Amino acid sequence: MSAHFPKQLQALPKFGGSFDAFKLAAKDCDVLFASYPAGTVIPPHRHETDNVGVITQGELILIVDGQETRYRVGEWYQVPAQATHAARFEEVTSEIEFWFALEPPSS
Repeated sequence: MSAHFPKQLQALPKFGGSFDAFKLAAKDCDVLFASYPAGTVIPPHRHETDNVGVITQGELILIVDGQETRYRVGEWYQVPAQATHAARFEEVTSEIEFWFALEPPSS
């Protein structure tokens, strides 16, 4: 885990996914404080959530629908629910990511 985040955030529960992160649960949203070693590759996948995030250290290379975009410190990105996407990190990178639950369909 990255010492990039303050100790209060490092005290949050660890995220049980395929990357290192601390998880802050919120109503209809999970907040992840994630860190990735240089060379990390996340293969194409999809989420049931709308995801937005901000880079706090390093650089995210995000591929959505075949288009590659680089995000540096202070830049926000968005991945819509069900969008196939992949990521890679050429340098040590940390981010804060918000996974927003979609509202259930109205009846």
